[in-house]
Amino acid sequence: MARGGRVDYSAASMTPQATAPARGIFQHRDFRFYLLARLCAVLAVQIESVAIGWQVYELTGSALALGYTGLAQFVPFVSLCLVGGQVADRVDRRTILAVCQTVMLVCSLLLLAFTLGHIRDVRFVYGVLVLFGAARAFHAPAGSALTPHLVPPEHLTRAVAINSTTWQVATIGGPAVGGILYGLAGATGAYAASATLCALSVVWILALKVRTGRASSEPLSLSTLVAGLGFVRRQRLLLGSITLDLFAVLFGGAVALLPIYARDILHTGPWGLGLLRCAPAAGAALVAVFLALRPLGGNTGRKMFIAVGIFGAATLVFGMSRSLPLSLLALAVAGAADMISVVVRHTLELMATPDDMRGRVGAVNMMCIGASNELGEFRAGGLAESVGAVPAVVAGAVGTLAVGALWALAVVALWAWAFPELRRVDRLEAFAKTKAPPAAPAS
Repeated sequence: MARGGRVDYSAASMTPQATAPARGIFQHRDFRFYLLARLCAVLAVQIESVAIGWQVYELTGSALALGYTGLAQFVPFVSLCLVGGQVADRVDRRTILAVCQTVMLVCSLLLLAFTLGHIRDVRFVYGVLVLFGAARAFHAPAGSALTPHLVPPEHLTRAVAINSTTWQVATIGGPAVGGILYGLAGATGAYAASATLCALSVVWILALKVRTGRASSEPLSLSTLVAGLGFVRRQRLLLGSITLDLFAVLFGGAVALLPIYARDILHTGPWGLGLLRCAPAAGAALVAVFLALRPLGGNTGRKMFIAVGIFGAATLVFGMSRSLPLSLLALAVAGAADMISVVVRHTLELMATPDDMRGRVGAVNMMCIGASNELGEFRAGGLAESVGAVPAVVAGAVGTLAVGALWALAVVALWAWAFPELRRVDRLEAFAKTKAPPAAPAS
């Protein structure tokens, strides 16, 4: 359906075809530009994250200080995410992405000023991360809801996998580049590179021709604000897949403790931290590329549960490892397993949700992802810090990951029992044929 002379694929009434060639998806100009914008944005965030982690730990020597970097992002993100979802359903999503990415550019410049000004009070960093978390609360739902407007329905499953591949490729390269830049030029070089990439992302977003317009015509109210929560609660497949990831990663995530592992357990420098940060993405990228070329096929639900179990087991191996190669392998396996869950969850979300609800449902999903990541970082950092001095913090970090990994395995068994319909999901392509979103009205 055309809008202002442009094709709006989310409104097209096509039957999804599992046999659509993978290469055909790159024929869509806006999808290519969106991938470039996403690549630059994620590279910027990953480079910045490595610099922040090393710089904060270098200034404070505190695991709790690392945990606060997650909490500073989580509080504004979770507080504003539902609002961001409603805005994504009422305002052109391309415009939202451009504004949010500009705010992220400002955050990178502020961190650069922090370093150039030789400021040692890390509360400045936390303040910048609060602003960054607020921008993410609007950026994440809009970005998630934009994808179906960039490709026709027969390419949606592959688009999700390719989007994830782009994210993972940037997550592989970003930490490695960030570690190298920090080693060669300090935090100044890392933050300058991050700012440059943010600026490029804004350019690519502004180059998009797609205009989503106003998807929802419902009046502003508390009920429409929380409508995404009600939709997810009624859709048990979405509820099960989203909460499975939430509780598994919340207690099993290792990201916040990586600076401790790099410096005090594996005895490496910023380059080692960069490798540890990119190892999960390396494993995830391989799986994402494979899924883009060859979808999961049958028994998708069971494969998802098995993958989350592998994630917990790999995290346990990493927590006990004292070898850099073994640690990198364990993190790569964890990332590969997690990617299967990501693709299944996000594909179910897009296929089961009508366009006028995608922003708000995406916001619920992003809130759960934020809780599992940033809140999980604070939980890990606080628990590790509570055991005392540096040797004890190291022991606390190992214990924290061991307990979290065992909990992730327990969550798999519990969710497999509580959500049998998720366990019985067979083929995502078949699900798409029955759950493809209805055509949206022309604006």
